[in-house]
Formats: sequence, C-alpha cells, structure tokens
Amino acid sequence: MGTLTLPVLAAEDVVWLRDQEALPAAARVAALSLARRIGFGEQRCAEVALAVSEAATNLRRHAVDGAFLLRAVRTPGDAGLEFVTTDEGPGMADVAHALTDGTSTAGTLGIGLGAISRLADFFDLHSLPGRGTVLTARFWTKEAAVRIAGLGRPVVEGLTRTITGEDVCGDAWAARPADGGGSRRTGAAAAAAGRKPLADSPLGWAQLTGFRQPADGARRADGTRPDGPGGSGTDEPALLVLFCDGLGHGPLAARAAQAAVTAFHDSDAQQPDAMMSDIHKALRGGRGGAVAVVRVEPRNEAVYFCGVGNVSTFVVDPVSGTRRSLSSAPGIVGHHLPTLRSVRQQLPRDGAVIMHSDGLTERWKAAELPGFLEHSPLVAAAQLLREAGVRRDDAGVVVAKGPW
Repeated sequence: MGTLTLPVLAAEDVVWLRDQEALPAAARVAALSLARRIGFGEQRCAEVALAVSEAATNLRRHAVDGAFLLRAVRTPGDAGLEFVTTDEGPGMADVAHALTDGTSTAGTLGIGLGAISRLADFFDLHSLPGRGTVLTARFWTKEAAVRIAGLGRPVVEGLTRTITGEDVCGDAWAARPADGGGSRRTGAAAAAAGRKPLADSPLGWAQLTGFRQPADGARRADGTRPDGPGGSGTDEPALLVLFCDGLGHGPLAARAAQAAVTAFHDSDAQQPDAMMSDIHKALRGGRGGAVAVVRVEPRNEAVYFCGVGNVSTFVVDPVSGTRRSLSSAPGIVGHHLPTLRSVRQQLPRDGAVIMHSDGLTERWKAAELPGFLEHSPLVAAAQLLREAGVRRDDAGVVVAKGPW
C-alpha cells in the first residue's frame, strides 16, 4: 500500500433542527451565526446561507420527517461548517438529473442541488427512492480549503442525536491515529508526560480521520481468530475508534460518555483491551456505560475489537453486503469489567467498520441500502441513523471506511 496519512479533524455537534414551518429561516440564521463566529467573510457567509436555505426549503416542502444538523468542523489551524439533512422520502429516482444546472424544485430559491455542490468544498448525497435521502455539505474559507484538500478525505465520521426532550446526548464517539507498537501507558502516565487533557471539550466532540488512497492493493487471505491482549503488535499505521453509550440518558449519561472520550484521547494505550482498562478507570464513580474500541489496520487487513456492554459493532463487506458482528462481553464499564480480550476480524477490501448504540436497531441490512457504502462515512452514518434510528433513546453511529 501507499503512504497512510491520518490527519485529524474535530467536529462539534451544534444543533439538530426538526421539520417545521420555521425550519428554513431557523437553519439560515443558525448557519450565518456559526459561519461568522468561526471567521468566515461576508461573501462566504452569504454562500453558506444560500446553500442552507435551499437545502432546508427542500426538506420543508418536499420531504417527509426531515431533519437538519448544523455543526462546526476544525483542524488545529482552521474552522469550517457542515450540515447534514435526512428525510424519510420520497427520495430521488435520478440523482444525476437532480444535480443538473437549472433543476430546482418548486418554491425553493431556484439554485438547485448542483449549485449547492459547487458552493460547498465537499458535497455528498445518497437517495433511496420511496424511502429517503441524505445530503451533506462542508464549507471552509478559500485559504483553508486549499490546506484541507491536501489532507485527504476522512475515513471515519459519525453522528449523535439526543432522545426527544433532552438537550445533551449520552452517546459519543472519537477516533485517532494509533502508533504501530503496543504501548500500555495509562492516561495518568500520558498526562505526566505533558499531554494536554481534553476535560474541557464540549459535549458532542468527535474526531474525523482521513488518509490518502493506497497505491497498490496487495491482499492476503486471513480468517477470524481471537487474539491475546497485546493485539497485533505490528508497526504498521493504524486507526483507533471509540464508541460509548453512557448509561441512561441526560446530563449524567452525557458526562460519562464525555469522560470516556477524554480518557480515550489521554491514554497512550494502543490496543483495544488496554484502552478499555484506561476508560474503565476514568468512568469509576459515575454512571458508567457501554463501550467498544476497535483498532483498524488497513495494511494488515485486520480489525481488532474489544467491547463491554450493548454497543453494536459490525465489519461489512460492501460487495456482498455481508456483515460480521463483533460481540461485546456483558458488563458496565466503570462498574463491572469482565476479563478483557481483543478479537481479530478480517477487514475486506474497501470494507466498513460500523459501530452504533441501541438507539439504532440492528435490523438494518447493507443489501437493503444499495450504494450507501460507496459514499462518504458521514453520509453512510446518516443513512443508517435515518434507516434504523429510534426516538425513544439517544442515538449514535460511527462509520470507518476507506479504499483500504
């Protein structure tokens, strides 16, 4: 494979807006406020407002049960804005035609989806006729867009959504590059080494990670087998992904989930079972939660997994639609931790790792969502949330996929 790079973006969930009469105006005002706050110039603010108004108006006039997510994305030096729309129908039979210049639905501003795609620095859309559509657009300043283009596209992205009636979400996820070895230093040791803790990070903090497409695709056949606590022990670049579902919902669940994210970033552990031990220590004295950690090693075509509690984790082959479940052990991280082990699963070519809370049912099938894994991880995650999400619980989903 070619050089594997892992630039990290940070995404902060700002607001979910539901389908109602005031949606287009509310979305436009919120987007303008966020764009100005993160330093966009007036011209770029106007372009963001135009794109947001078109997308929100389409939701209001033509979709069923539409929802609009607005949030900020950041690198260490730049800030951007992105939105995601989801709906339950009617969908688009001909997406290519809908993106053609001059195509616009009645009652919108008339610029069409094609113009939204040109205004945005990143645009993606997936539609299932008769079932629903997911759309996402991301905006940077002109200078930042040039820098971001050199980072490569994200290979891990996710979404969280609060239960109806709550302001904060008890689900959280995070991702970061992993070192090649098997360091077992705890979060306390990392802090002693001068690593800056993330305790003040806002709720909903997430990480998006990307890498350049590999130059070759050498493969080796490898089945599923359990591994010892040390995991692979290789020096190849890898990716660590966390998902935490804080026990219950509301502020205490959100606090537990955020403590797990903070421990994940503070820990020097490189293997899922070692990471789980550090997170367990961090969650003591609070609600606790269900936690799963995966280590993705694209060059070794392997996924290493350790989970405790009710987090659903799957490795999905986009060609066959086959999904392999990675089972968690019973327990509550922060209260009762069973004997830990990392389990190895083969990573198929262009395969996806999907993790979600019980705010999504497990009844979804990749084969019934044709093409969704051909899109960005964010659109794939949003399509799963649209398809399988429930309103009676916090919901969260993260998708890691790339041209591995």
